[in-house]
Amino acid sequence: MPAAPQAPVWPRQRPLLKVCGLRQPQQAAAVAALGVDALGVIGVRRSPRWLAPDERPALFAAMAEAAPACLGVLVVANPGEAELAELATGLGHQVVQLHGDESPQRCVELRQRLGPELGLWKALRIRRPTDLELAEAYAPHVDALLLDAWVPDQLGGTGHRIPIEWLQAFRPSLPWWLAGGIGPERVAPVLASLRPDGLDASSALEYAPGDKDLGRVAALVAALRPFRQDQPS
Repeated sequence: MPAAPQAPVWPRQRPLLKVCGLRQPQQAAAVAALGVDALGVIGVRRSPRWLAPDERPALFAAMAEAAPACLGVLVVANPGEAELAELATGLGHQVVQLHGDESPQRCVELRQRLGPELGLWKALRIRRPTDLELAEAYAPHVDALLLDAWVPDQLGGTGHRIPIEWLQAFRPSLPWWLAGGIGPERVAPVLASLRPDGLDASSALEYAPGDKDLGRVAALVAALRPFRQDQPS
């Protein structure tokens, strides 16, 4: 059994907000400065939001300069041995998010290879309510889960939504993020029924893939604020 996850430390305010699919350092800095808790960079080559490995450190550096507490998240799918050097510490990200078909055993292997300094999150693509039962198989091996809707041949960033009624009894033993069509208008309806630890937004905030509408991001931050007022600042 691997050692318990140790990093990174989660901010105290919940629910957190992650904006995923950034491609431009200047825009990443602007998004982080609006009060977002985490930024995601896509390391899946077939995604329209993919960012080349040599461009990622500059983006994460711009994010960190604008908002030192913001977490940098590198999103990958089924990374092989040749890609592990791109996932290592020292490249600006604090979290690796696995968005492919990684098994619990593969998560164990990656945890051992990447070390305790990096957080490890696992995305689950939910096609039917029974898919939620997979959560506890991953719980001992990752720091958090991200739930996204299953869409054929697409790993994420689609805007498709998991039906809220599927999630009302979901109580995993580790933190979890909800993705899928998260925009300013959806915060209140979602949080009226659910209590995720974080919301993950991408396509609902874009002019085009990877190009964020800062007005929409600011509106999302504002929509979330009333739900965090009773949390420590």
